[in-house]
Amino acid sequence: MAKTKLTPSSLFPIFNPHPGPRLLGMARLAAESTHADDGHQIEFRTLQPRTILNRSISKRQLKNYWTINPFRGCEFGCKYCYARYTHEFLEPAPINTPPPGTHDIPQQSWALAFEHEIYLKENAAWLLEKELRHIDPTKEIAIGTATDPYQPIERRVGITRSLLEVFARQKGLRIGIITKSSLITRDIDLLQQIAANNTLVLHITITTTDAALARKLEPRAPRPDLRFAALRRLCIAGLNAGVLCSPLLPGINDSVASIEAVAERAAAAGACFLGANPLFLKSCSRPTWLAFIREHLPHLADDYNRRFATADFVDATYRNRMATLIRQICRRHHLHERQSEAHLTRDLSTPRAASKQPARKPPIPVRPENPQPSLFATIQR
Repeated sequence: MAKTKLTPSSLFPIFNPHPGPRLLGMARLAAESTHADDGHQIEFRTLQPRTILNRSISKRQLKNYWTINPFRGCEFGCKYCYARYTHEFLEPAPINTPPPGTHDIPQQSWALAFEHEIYLKENAAWLLEKELRHIDPTKEIAIGTATDPYQPIERRVGITRSLLEVFARQKGLRIGIITKSSLITRDIDLLQQIAANNTLVLHITITTTDAALARKLEPRAPRPDLRFAALRRLCIAGLNAGVLCSPLLPGINDSVASIEAVAERAAAAGACFLGANPLFLKSCSRPTWLAFIREHLPHLADDYNRRFATADFVDATYRNRMATLIRQICRRHHLHERQSEAHLTRDLSTPRAASKQPARKPPIPVRPENPQPSLFATIQR
């Protein structure tokens, strides 16, 4: 949430070229940003961040790790996206957060701006090189937790690639990348260099094999078939890559047939793992998602209103049922299972070979005793 501070100049406007409260933090950086480019109903602006590595503590798994988001905002416009809250901090005034149980309310302008006003972080590689000298190398670094690092603008500006060039010169780091974009294959050369001296895990998010449904849920993201093709190329290149079938949306993509279809194609592409977790409906994304449900799937509106009446999470019964189903599907398709709600808990030391034939069944990994497993704890094969 943006912070403001009254100054003498704000009390005497004649001395203040910009009347009003003084902006601090991200709100000030956003106000100082400059126009960089335009896309279809999108404005790109430059942002000069003070840091590129951000410490994240997940409330869902009490896990401390570092995140990198090369952009603020995302062109893909996924209706369920939980990261819309990041534009809240750019607002000059405090935001009124709708409480759980609030259903029929207008979509917040700043939450919609998340997909129409994208900020490009300048000097990202320089900041990363400087900050890596001061962090614990055993801490995981997740790239793309609140924006897609390979959204279309990356093709022109290359911020993510500049970060990978820095990582390619490092040793002993633990890095994960999350994306919906096939553009990741552009950087296979750097990803191979990084993987040679670091732990690297690549996660391709594919919520459904149904292209028509995907177009509604993720309006500007690449088609599912393009993502599976990218996954196959990554696996052929010898990289550890798998699929996130997340979020699981009750009544939409959580059927056995839907998840089986994703798992089957993931295995055929050579994926090392499959992960899937239920929808996490933060207050920032609730109006957008529920408006989408009322417009496109009105028969599910009452069910979603009930499920998220008092909390941002689905209930334990649904969560446990889905976890059991995912575990069974992973075993049927010889895929390792991801078990984290927030991010990804395990690395796979040996990639599968992409093939149309089922791979030989690997040993089932032993569940660690630690109830909060490491983001990329290695599975021995």
